[in-house]
Amino acid sequence: MLESQLPLLIVMLLLGTTAKVITVGSGGEPGSLSRLGPAVLVPGRMQAPALLVCAAGETVLAAGLLLTTHPLFRWGTVCFFALSTYVLLELRRRRPDAGCGCFGEVSSAPVGLRSIGRTVALTGMAGMSVWAPVAGWAAMAHPSWYAAAGVAMLAILSPEIEELIDRVRYRAPCEQRRGPAESVTLSRLRSSGTWRAHRDELASAEPYDTWRELCWRFYAFRNRDEDDVVFAVYLSGRRPAVRMAVVSAEDSDSLTEYTPVSA
Repeated sequence: MLESQLPLLIVMLLLGTTAKVITVGSGGEPGSLSRLGPAVLVPGRMQAPALLVCAAGETVLAAGLLLTTHPLFRWGTVCFFALSTYVLLELRRRRPDAGCGCFGEVSSAPVGLRSIGRTVALTGMAGMSVWAPVAGWAAMAHPSWYAAAGVAMLAILSPEIEELIDRVRYRAPCEQRRGPAESVTLSRLRSSGTWRAHRDELASAEPYDTWRELCWRFYAFRNRDEDDVVFAVYLSGRRPAVRMAVVSAEDSDSLTEYTPVSA
């Protein structure tokens, strides 16, 4: 039982390695790396090396789990996923627009509870595997029902699966795809916990302005202090991320005015 999750840990580490290397190698759109996991935390010129260093660490851990029973690799994996959980919590707090980057560019959606739950689950799996009596290759030769349960849990906690399905269906990145109708996005906003937490502060339940930028649709409201309350709804996923910001009237007056243009 203790070794049942070793194959899953090895596969997840190798998938993360491969996806990060492909993302760095493909280049992507300008500034795309600045919205992915570890790259968010470092200066621009160090973003690609940061992803590659993370990928190299995952490769070393995967190889150690596969070939040996040394506790260094077992505890190293526990620390890796525990640290990943902390980083995702910080990203969600400080950079709510950034993706976890767990699987490269595919993980570009804003960090949500599912991504955090996945790293917590992987930390638990790694902790359970510390005292496994066999190496990963031996565990792979004798799969168990515990491994199948782990696969099902990780599938439920992986928003990247929905993103891949969308890409296969539409064959275009989120920012280039036609988004849901405004009424659909507004309904998703009003069903979110973020909306329920702040709706009583609004002067009106109807937005006075709405617009789209890349993968987000924004709705602007007024509160009772005549400040702007702006909600942002991510356009991809069944349960999209919702963010909120308040811009005071004084700050609004100091902003540069732009001439509206149609896209």
